[in-house]
Amino acid sequence: MKEKNVDEEVKPYHQKEMNRRTFLQKTTMVVGAAVGATLVNSLTGLPVSAVSSSSIMNSNGNKPDLVFPVISDVHIQSSNNLNLDKLVTTLEQLNHAAPKQDAFVVVGDLTDNGYTLEYNKFFTAYHAKKQTQAVSMFAIGNHDYWNGLSVANAQKLFLEKAGMESIYYHKVIKGYHFIVLGTEDGVTEGTFSANQIGWLAEQLMQANADDPHKPIFVFHHQPIKGTIYGSEWGFSKNRDLFYDTLKAYPQVISFSGHTHYPLDDPRIIHQKDFTSIGTSTAAYVWLESGRIQGEVPEGADILNQALIVEVHNNKVLIKRRDIHNNDWTGEPFEISYPAKTNKFTYTEDRDKKAPFFTKEAMISIVHDKSAAAGLTVMFTQAKDDLLVHDYKMKAINVETGKIEKEILAFSEFYKDPIPNPITLPINGLKSNTLYEIKVHAVDAFGNESQNSLKVLGKTAQGPVISLSKDILNGLEDKVDVTVENVRVPNGDWIGLYEASENPGKAASIWWTYTKVTDGSCKFTFDPKNILYPTRYKEGGAYKFVYFYGSGYDAVAETTFTVGSK
Repeated sequence: MKEKNVDEEVKPYHQKEMNRRTFLQKTTMVVGAAVGATLVNSLTGLPVSAVSSSSIMNSNGNKPDLVFPVISDVHIQSSNNLNLDKLVTTLEQLNHAAPKQDAFVVVGDLTDNGYTLEYNKFFTAYHAKKQTQAVSMFAIGNHDYWNGLSVANAQKLFLEKAGMESIYYHKVIKGYHFIVLGTEDGVTEGTFSANQIGWLAEQLMQANADDPHKPIFVFHHQPIKGTIYGSEWGFSKNRDLFYDTLKAYPQVISFSGHTHYPLDDPRIIHQKDFTSIGTSTAAYVWLESGRIQGEVPEGADILNQALIVEVHNNKVLIKRRDIHNNDWTGEPFEISYPAKTNKFTYTEDRDKKAPFFTKEAMISIVHDKSAAAGLTVMFTQAKDDLLVHDYKMKAINVETGKIEKEILAFSEFYKDPIPNPITLPINGLKSNTLYEIKVHAVDAFGNESQNSLKVLGKTAQGPVISLSKDILNGLEDKVDVTVENVRVPNGDWIGLYEASENPGKAASIWWTYTKVTDGSCKFTFDPKNILYPTRYKEGGAYKFVYFYGSGYDAVAETTFTVGSK
């Protein structure tokens, strides 16, 4: 996942490639030549790691004036040690990558609930791995208040355990100013009072008077809305006052946590009047909503990251570390000093180039992962000068020409390695229907590819329910149920209803999740397991209904009656 300058030529990515033969072996063509004609040329790869930046040294071989790691959102839990183990790994890696640290900063949410046991776990691990010469700085986060104590007592416990003099404070390390702020309660979006912001203004004046050409480092748990990737999770109250206080000082670098958004997205750094950067998470990654993978995609719980900041005489380098992959991600962000806003490079409008699919890109239907209500598509990832973030996918009914389904999916840029080809489902389609699937790429800044990939695919015949008998002999009689042409379950279930009832308006008399083998679901219905016995009567007519997903997306049903014994 390598970030390049916008004017740099997009070169072939370095990843193990998949040739046409392998690609076709992984997919199954449907509707003959119509689908085969959609394949175009061969497959290329995507970047999975950046050039190593392991040595703390600039291009001239000079050591930096100051080095400090920054992490956040560690979320140590009392119930298990999963995040504790990640913290230990993080500290060990950062010690290896930066063996001579001058400071170490944690930007809030040290704990998951602010419990004493969680603090004890955190600081036992931290002090065991901490470099003795490094100055420790901790900011309080919203989760650190969630212990049931009053705000004052939650702050008292944090200060006692962290060893800080206040929830907001100012330190000078080797001539560089560090200003740490503290959210003032457990409100998720964050609370920074006018009093604290007034104090911030005074500290900025002092730092600027000391040396206006040096960077000023500011740390606060929640981000400022309207700045970095994920800042929609930032604070609203006193937002403008906070921003305008920093605005007068272009040399400020503001570090914030809270969002858990990954460092791989180029929007994680933002420059306008000053520099803002997100710190990701030492626990688990979170992403924005609206994509089919969800806000916490599969595998996100193992992803954790950190920053290492190097301060040189005329620049600051911010290096991004994939702790889970024991490697760097992207090229370091470089901020020149003295800071001038007209020289900022990480601005909102810095990327105008759209992603594109190469002439060698391929697309196909994955037949064994498709079903009656959906198709699964495998295709070559697009290319971009910075980052392909999403894919827009449309399912067009070939017979009617109408778009029946549109979805947005992550490119899964947060994975190591980035999957290429990528496989994505598009569900909610009609059974036994021919569709054209059209795919456009979208980069991190919303630029959409002009070209697209297209493929034809036909959904399978819908599920069919058959019974061993249509008339049951009394209330205790069992019946064998077989459902053919079913997909691999994704929360799918079967419910029993009165034949006249509308599922969703009435509860099911009985239900079960589906278990599928070779496209079939088989079970024996035993009336003794029904949930509402008074609704199951001799002489009544009933129906089994097959649902896709956890809701009421009915795709098949069949009826039977209960006779007298």
